[in-house]
Order: sequence, then C-alpha cells, then structure tokens
Amino acid sequence: MPPPAPQPGVIPLRPLATGEVLGGAFGTFRRYWKPLIGVMAAVQGIAILLVTAALALTVVVAYDRFGAVFDLAPGESPEGSDVAALFLSFVPAGVVLLLVMTVAAAMSSALCPAVIQEAVLGRPATFGSMWRRSCSRLPSVLGTVLLASLIAGAPALVLYAICIPLIIMSTDLDGSGPPAAFGVLLLGLLLCVPFSVWIMARFSLAPAAAVCEGLGPVGALRRSAHLVREGWWRVFGISLLGYVVASAAAYAIQMPFGFVGMFGLFPVLPGPDGAAAEPSQLVFGFLIYGVTMLLGIVISSLFQFSYPQLVLALLYVDQRMRKEDLAATLTAAAHPAPAAAP
Repeated sequence: MPPPAPQPGVIPLRPLATGEVLGGAFGTFRRYWKPLIGVMAAVQGIAILLVTAALALTVVVAYDRFGAVFDLAPGESPEGSDVAALFLSFVPAGVVLLLVMTVAAAMSSALCPAVIQEAVLGRPATFGSMWRRSCSRLPSVLGTVLLASLIAGAPALVLYAICIPLIIMSTDLDGSGPPAAFGVLLLGLLLCVPFSVWIMARFSLAPAAAVCEGLGPVGALRRSAHLVREGWWRVFGISLLGYVVASAAAYAIQMPFGFVGMFGLFPVLPGPDGAAAEPSQLVFGFLIYGVTMLLGIVISSLFQFSYPQLVLALLYVDQRMRKEDLAATLTAAAHPAPAAAP
C-alpha cells in the first residue's frame, strides 16, 4: 500500500477528488478568512464610495431636470425630451458602476489564486501581502477576464449587430407583429449558449495561471486551454458545483438577517384594530430592516464571490498535478532539504 501523500496545507499533494477540491476551498476560506474578507471588503468599500460619488454628482448636475419630470401639475405628463435627458444624465454613473463591478470581480479573481498559493503549502498570509500580490497581478487578470468574456460573447454580439437593425427596419415598414429577424435572433442566441459555456470553462483557469505563473492575458488563456484539454467535463462540473454550493451557502447566510429584519418591522405594522404606527416609528422600522438586509447581502456576497474562485484556483493546482507532476515540486517546496554543514 503506497504511503499517504503529504499534506502541508489544505489539500493532499496528489490529484484531487471532487470532494477534496470543494473541501479544500472551504478549508482555505476558514483558515485564511482574515486576508480574504479584508481585501474583498476593502475593494467593495472603495467600489461603493466611487459609485455613491458618481450618483451624487449626477443628482447635483441633473437636479433641475427632476422638476421637469416629477414636479408636474395634476394630469400633466412629462415631455419625452425631458425624460430622455434625465435618463441620459445617469448614463455616466452607469458606466462607472459597470467599470467598478468589472474591476472588483477581477480583483477577486486575482486574490483567490494568491491565497491558494499559500494555502496549499500551509504558509501564512496577511492582508498586506495579499493586497500587494492582487494589485500587482490585477492588470493581467483584468485583461484575461475581459478577453475571455469578449471571445465567449462574440457570436451573440454579431447576432445583435445583424438582427437588431433588421428588426427595426421591418417593424417600421409594416408594423405587423414580431418580424422574422426576431425569431432568428432568439434561435441564434440559444445556439450561442453552448459555445459560450464551452469557452468560459476552457478559459476558467486563466486567472489562476496569470497570478501563479505571472503570465499576460493571451498567455494565461493559452495556458488554461492546455490545462483544461482532455478534462473539460471535470473542470466544468466541479466549477459549476462550486457556484451552486456558494449560492446555497449565501442564501443560508442571508436567512437569519432576513428574520431579524422582519422582527424589526413587526412593531410598526398595523395592529388588529387597523391603527397605523407613527411616521417616525415607520421610518425607524424600515431603517432597521434595510440596514439588516444590506448587512446580510454584504456578508453573504463575500463568500459567494470568493468560494467559486477558490475552487477554480484549486482546480488549476489539481490539473497541474495531474499533467505536470506539480505535486513533486510542491512537496519539495513544503519540505526543503536541510543546508549542508560547513
């Protein structure tokens, strides 16, 4: 019987089973929750501040337009140009929100492989070291994520570019129900889904390759495609299971906060006699409910966003141990040879 594989960290240094990948991700989150939550909370805090500042600036700049849309006499409806102008004034804030969300997701994709590098060998990790490591690899990971998304969504973008003008033209010509181009668009989008799923699974290990091997976006995508080759179904199945587990755990985390928030609303609900609570009590009750629910969403999202990335980083390690005998290198790193006596 062969001896058991060494396990200096959260996983044994050998090809992993499905349960060991999922359990290793849980073990990493439990052991390294301080740097994980610290970096992700800092990123979310910065993101919230930027989005809030963008929205506040938009409200200040477009304050006069609110009156033209909402402050109207009874029975009067706003002009279409005023509604369009108010909508367009919020477009820059929407762009800021999209950019902030993209960068925050890339930061999480860079953070988790950096933590896994230490967790596999059982080495300590601090907030400062993980922040510096994630920031140094953020441009490469961001380019990797954007390039993979662009490749996966390219067929759908081509479909939209062809079918949307045809739909608009045919609607203007006859106006008789949905045009044929609309059916072509729906059918084409359904056919694009398998291709997009295949591409995203094929490139799912690219962020880990970009962090652990210091590769650029194109090199990381090629590296991921090489590692996933002949193991696509395994990578796809385990990563999908990781997302399902993260969603279920996030829902379980949110439930207690929801119950606490509902208890905060009970005192301000109308009684059996139909008597309503005071306005100040209503405001206080809804404030407690909103703060409690927001806290639950923030806490659950920290796990929901990080756990699947930890699973993908462990799949990267697993595929390298299966294809490249990375286990021997990791064992040597975990147990370095003693220095020779002088």
